[in-house]
Amino acid sequence: MRKALAIAALAIERQPGPFQSGSDLSDMKALLDEIIENDVELECYARAARIAVIGAPD
Repeated sequence: MRKALAIAALAIERQPGPFQSGSDLSDMKALLDEIIENDVELECYARAARIAVIGAPD
């Protein structure tokens, strides 16, 4: 679930203008903040999301 939220948040961030749902993005980020225990874990999921959405870790 954490990885799916990270991927969804990144996908929404990359949507242009009116297609970007700010409230969904805000909700997803708040939920991630609640369920991810530390910055190291957050970075692992953020990296996995970048690989899934962009095709590269950076």
